Amino acid sequence: MIARTNICPDPRFADMKADLMDRLARVAASVQPENFASLMDPLMQDTLQRGFVEAGAHEGTVWLLDRSGEFLLPAYNTGPNAERFVGRFKQPLNAGLICMVFASEQPFVESEVHKNCHQSRLLDKTLGVQTYALVAVPFYYLGACRGVVSCVQLKNSAHSETDPAGFTSTALKAVHGAATTLSRLLELRLISLTLGLASD
Repeated sequence: MIARTNICPDPRFADMKADLMDRLARVAASVQPENFASLMDPLMQDTLQRGFVEAGAHEGTVWLLDRSGEFLLPAYNTGPNAERFVGRFKQPLNAGLICMVFASEQPFVESEVHKNCHQSRLLDKTLGVQTYALVAVPFYYLGACRGVVSCVQLKNSAHSETDPAGFTSTALKAVHGAATTLSRLLELRLISLTLGLASD
């Protein structure tokens, strides 16, 4: 039989709870697409990359809602074109499958997603690629859905001879696990920084 650890809230902190929650809400709001990458320590980066590799993706992106509430912006990307669109590209919130995942808070996976009429081609046109397959899951931290974690299989163009393999049934589980772990690591870092417990 495994013994259970029973840790109860310290009553001395009860009166501070409302102030702490208010402070964490302001901390969450301060995390924006333009500063998100500065919070991604090597463990977070490795966690995300491992999830994408396990899923069979070529690359992946963390999308966050911008301050205006009108766009999802790429805040972090693991691919070779990251500098071309992270911090530059804006996906309108009323278009595309990534934004559908954000609005519905429901995961999505589809191979041959380029055939889906709801897929936005804006980023593909910018980068000169074709998204062949897509996995996207809602991204939560500090009590709310604040973006999307997605990964893709790409073709260099619509006329490339060889199609990618597409995502298997385990891809969604891999990406969801990576996004959940990233969320918890990020929350730990933000709370540690807020309480003055972090070393940086």
